[in-house]
Amino acid sequence: MTDPLLDVRDLVVEFCRKGAAASTPLRGIDLRVERGEIVGLIGETGCGKTLTGRAILGALPSDARTDGQAIFDGRDLLRLGSAERNRLRGSCLGLIPQNPASSLNPVHSIGVQLGLLVRRHLELRGRDAIARIDEELVAVGLDNPARIRAAYPFELSGGMLQRVCIAAALLPRPQLVVADEPTTALDVTIERQILELIRQRQRELGDSVLLITHDMDVVASICDRVVVLYAGRSIESGPTLQVLRSPRHPYTVGLLAALPSSSRRGQPLAAIPGSVPAHVAAMQGCAFAPRCFNRQPDCSDGIPPNALPELGHAVECRHLAVMGQ
Repeated sequence: MTDPLLDVRDLVVEFCRKGAAASTPLRGIDLRVERGEIVGLIGETGCGKTLTGRAILGALPSDARTDGQAIFDGRDLLRLGSAERNRLRGSCLGLIPQNPASSLNPVHSIGVQLGLLVRRHLELRGRDAIARIDEELVAVGLDNPARIRAAYPFELSGGMLQRVCIAAALLPRPQLVVADEPTTALDVTIERQILELIRQRQRELGDSVLLITHDMDVVASICDRVVVLYAGRSIESGPTLQVLRSPRHPYTVGLLAALPSSSRRGQPLAAIPGSVPAHVAAMQGCAFAPRCFNRQPDCSDGIPPNALPELGHAVECRHLAVMGQ
């Protein structure tokens, strides 16, 4: 069995701001991404999804301290110097951002911005650079690449901007692409087109994708495996269909129960009471226990062990649940 492309083990991120108490928003993230697969990273706002992606990309603020491991293609990303991280980011690690409008420079044309990428990472110039840019723009569904290159970001629609950002991420042919909520600002029709495009390009290029999202439907549509985060920890992971059809952590059960369903039409939507805790460092035991319908007295006895009810399906919980419980 080959090693995964990305193997994150017990990832911890702590912020040590001057004059303030240290905070630890990531308290132990475990995830892996095999070569040629799409893994969904899911959870409510505040669970640590985007911060996990930033830690992998080496894009944390200067006051962040990391611990654990993030082994990418045999190298620990957390132990690399800034020069090596910068070299990998873009060439081997790509990013599809959440908000393309704020990720592109409004004072430069699309062609100028993509040209900088191909010069830096592919060392192409002149006609060769233009040909490579046009090839990728057409591949992401922008059929008039000359017009797109001449345009400024404010002259393009949200869907077109997201396609440009996908092209920018894929131009250097990275091995791993982190897609951070790539369809949040788009309407449903364009969202489906963008998701299908990500899946199509992943199959054509054979790269791997870590898809950060809060949408279970998105995960179900394109992800091979899923990792569920809560309060800075990975609490359930496994093959997508297995986790979505047979969730075992009470938090995952609650997330799925809150989805609209034709069988519950006319009934109030289920909801998980409370919210994700902002400060968990001082908490004893399972951070989800205060919101959990299945909590027991021993839920406060330290971090729960990983249960393995089925091969490849890991659950950090002492009292496994099932849908409908």
